[in-house]
Amino acid sequence: MGTEVERKFLVTSDAWRAGVRDALRMRQGYLPGIETASVRVRIAGERAWLNIKSATLDVSRREYEVPIPLADAEEIIDLLCERPLIEKTRHHVPHGRHVWEVDVFEGENAGLVVAEIELGTPDEPFDRPPWLGEEVSHDPRYYNVSLVRHPYRAWAPPAAGVAHERHAPGHP
Repeated sequence: MGTEVERKFLVTSDAWRAGVRDALRMRQGYLPGIETASVRVRIAGERAWLNIKSATLDVSRREYEVPIPLADAEEIIDLLCERPLIEKTRHHVPHGRHVWEVDVFEGENAGLVVAEIELGTPDEPFDRPPWLGEEVSHDPRYYNVSLVRHPYRAWAPPAAGVAHERHAPGHP
């Protein structure tokens, strides 16, 4: 596999939806207790992978991915992975010379929409779609492995469209 070069951005509007080529529902979990890498099991449609990424939260990271049987992936996710799971729908949106991956999160991370682009080098130029917002490539809160331990609903600003229930006990 080698090195993955990926930049991550927030999304400012639903305008990306007009360009969606296809979408795929994903469910993934992370194995606990590993400090130097994240070990993820991902199910996307009827396919599954075991993925290992270096623990550095940067634009460039070492990445290794191996297909595994779907039944094995389901068992690993159900029995061994940390909670909450990452559940999202990934939309592929062509723009310029690249295809953006727009992830719409569900469950404990509902309300979060992130666009990612894979590049050949960290400084490769790319066309910015008009719906692209702030870059969060260097913000560890937006990495899937972090969203398991600190879900978006726990720290998202109220303006982000996430309903917050933070009332004192016994108060409406």
